[in-house]
Amino acid sequence: MNKTPAEGRSFLTKIVNLLLDIKRTAVIFCPPFPGLFGLDKLLEGTGFYLGAQNCHWEKQGAFTGEVSPQMLKTCGVEYVIVGHSERRHVFGESDEWINQKVQAVLEWGMKPIFCIGETSQERKKVETRSVLERQLTKGLSGIKSMEKVILAYEPVWAIGTGENAFPEQVEEANKIIRSWIGNFYGGERADKVPILYGGSVNPENTEELIRTDGTDGFLIGGASLDVESFCSIVQQVDKNY
Repeated sequence: MNKTPAEGRSFLTKIVNLLLDIKRTAVIFCPPFPGLFGLDKLLEGTGFYLGAQNCHWEKQGAFTGEVSPQMLKTCGVEYVIVGHSERRHVFGESDEWINQKVQAVLEWGMKPIFCIGETSQERKKVETRSVLERQLTKGLSGIKSMEKVILAYEPVWAIGTGENAFPEQVEEANKIIRSWIGNFYGGERADKVPILYGGSVNPENTEELIRTDGTDGFLIGGASLDVESFCSIVQQVDKNY
């Protein structure tokens, strides 16, 4: 919940101009709902993409305060973050709700960025595997193909805390995730599904984390609010991945 529409538009313009040389890295901007309108035109022809931070699963109805997939689609949104840890743990979204959102995003021709991750207490209890597998099983129930799904591993204990996961912890989670995908969708698909890491990513730890086995990119929080830090991260990914 940062940046007014005017601030977001100015921010986006600066970043796009600074990243004109980026060739291999997909960059997706996910502003708050009021800032979405018109950004698809701003990004047109740039090679960058527009995403949303959340959505409801219904097309329309008496759901005051919610935004439908149809509304996002008409704003030119191509990606939607679903199941972010703050949606789960601050706003109480269940795995079942998240599953309905994943299905709705796909049905409207957009791509879900499906977030999963364990809390610090769950990690201390050595429940990381069971938590990730539960979130994957329930959140992707009924999803027949992973071709248009992006996964994001974001350990809750590393989000906004300044404490990023160690590369070996991220690698361990990636292996759990890809093993689960392989069991349900086949080994070939397991190798192709993009897995992002989210959790206190910054310019200082980018190079180490992007080289972690199984990590294909980042879901960036606080560091994405500053032009210089965000551009540095994107440039490092483009160079090292």
